[in-house]
Amino acid sequence: MTSLWDQISDNASLVTLPDIYLRLKDVLDDPDSCMADVVEVVGSDPALTARLLRIVNSAYFGLATEIDTVSRAINLLGTQEVHDLVLAVSVAQSFSGMSPAMMDVPRFWRRSFTAAVCAKELAKLCDVLDADRLFVSGLLSDIGHLFLYQYAAEQAQRAMLLASERGMPLFLVEREVLGIDYAQVGAELMRRWHLPQTLWEPTESHTEPARSQTYALATNLVSLAVRMAHAVDRGEDAEQALADVDAAAWKMTGLSPGRCAAILPEVSRQVNSVVEMFLPGAKAA
Repeated sequence: MTSLWDQISDNASLVTLPDIYLRLKDVLDDPDSCMADVVEVVGSDPALTARLLRIVNSAYFGLATEIDTVSRAINLLGTQEVHDLVLAVSVAQSFSGMSPAMMDVPRFWRRSFTAAVCAKELAKLCDVLDADRLFVSGLLSDIGHLFLYQYAAEQAQRAMLLASERGMPLFLVEREVLGIDYAQVGAELMRRWHLPQTLWEPTESHTEPARSQTYALATNLVSLAVRMAHAVDRGEDAEQALADVDAAAWKMTGLSPGRCAAILPEVSRQVNSVVEMFLPGAKAA
């Protein structure tokens, strides 16, 4: 008998990222490529170019002067930042056509973008040099649920109801019902896309950050960001939502519930600015 994970794994192969991202990744992976090659790839897609420039000029970056060309944007941001922005746009585009009957997809994306911005802003508090990379990690942290509700909807719905009835973490109930949890599914997708461990490990381990070893700080920051995003989504107090975080996380990050909650006004400002830019048609909360 084919297991549920086999079915999920088979369907994971069907979810691919847009060609423009794959071309960009090939260029960035080529040691002989140069900045002009990156500009050429990004500039070959007018829709991506327009989206990238809107994002760069949004409150997300808060630049003092307007950036009006792809070459200026790439030279200013650097190739890693451009890669991560194109990846975020590509993931949103790949899943934008999914409309699981039992999931509020616009609400899902609002929550995901809130987690993304929270992760980035928390990383800044921790003086993480590549804080913007945490944006992508936060954005992808819940991508496994979109997939589960598309390809294993009945079991995913049952797990959600049982978790609510028992007052248990959803990922633990998913392991019981499906044999896999949403974070593991999301990480598997990211591995299929050949994304680096710096991105898939925080997704896979954010439900149990103590299990992360290689990228423990990033994983803990994503875990905090996800908790905050869910609190915002439910209209709850974020500081209270962080009250039961393990002491090891506070020691590693140097943060506290109060310091985390203090970033929410800035998070709200940025989310309201970027949701429509990454995913046209979506509305910020």
